[in-house]
Amino acid sequence: MFHNVHLNDVIPITESALTKSIYCFHYMNKMLRSCRRSFLSLFLILFASQGVHAQYDFLRPVKDSIPGGYNFWVYTPTDYYYSLENTPVIIFLHGQSLCGRNLNKVKRYGPLDAIVKGRQIEALVLVPQNPGGAWDPDKISLMLDWTKKHYAMDSTRVYVIGMSLGGYGTIDFAGTYPEKVAAAMALCGGCTLKDMNGLGKVPLWIMHGTADRAVPIKQSKIVVERLQENDEDQRLRYDWLQGASHGALARVLYMTKTYEWLFSHSLLDDGRPVNREIDIDKSDLSKAYNDMISGAPDPEVVYDKTIY
Repeated sequence: MFHNVHLNDVIPITESALTKSIYCFHYMNKMLRSCRRSFLSLFLILFASQGVHAQYDFLRPVKDSIPGGYNFWVYTPTDYYYSLENTPVIIFLHGQSLCGRNLNKVKRYGPLDAIVKGRQIEALVLVPQNPGGAWDPDKISLMLDWTKKHYAMDSTRVYVIGMSLGGYGTIDFAGTYPEKVAAAMALCGGCTLKDMNGLGKVPLWIMHGTADRAVPIKQSKIVVERLQENDEDQRLRYDWLQGASHGALARVLYMTKTYEWLFSHSLLDDGRPVNREIDIDKSDLSKAYNDMISGAPDPEVVYDKTIY
């Protein structure tokens, strides 16, 4: 039944052998969904039997796919193409220094850089690039909708984390679309929303360094005080890291604790309580890289749209 299907018509011949194999099985999966897991299991068994040690995580740029929207990276973790099961989503919003139209800039720090350094993050990681100005919650929502259409994502476990300008964007997005965000973490940011009522519905962790000279800590304190005044702070936690500078909080993006905290929340949680059992303090900043997996291969960058 496959005599008219040519692999090179579906996959560019410049892709690695492993990538071709993954694409091939993904293509066959679309044609024979009932045999999906059997095909993928056989594929992995065959590679293991040959002693092949290969990576199965991918990084794909999405450009000009959403009219008027952001360009962004999509990271797919190792287990995604084993099962194609619904996967949690992490959205990372960067600071002003990474704004522009060169998508490679947003890999300089944050979850994608953490993955390269050896941090395992079992989620679809979306990293948009802001060309300039404030983050637009509506454009972030469009990116999430696009991802839901093209990837197997768990809509009940969508998390947003951002730093500096991205900290503002995190709070603005969570407050605008609380029904889409399972939990949010805002680092050295603030808020531009006039109405913060939606923000009280989301488990939110705000962190700011007391020695931050780029974004004054009062910007985060304003958010906390507004939520407290409106009795909307039941799902809020906040920490002021004594003596921590603006750049120091970037290390939070590399910590195991950060992702454990995010993943502990779901839209399906009864009452959507905030996790207060995991703590992060200034002493953790110096240990952010301690448990990285050294020697891990970088995610393979792919450009072919057939990998959906």
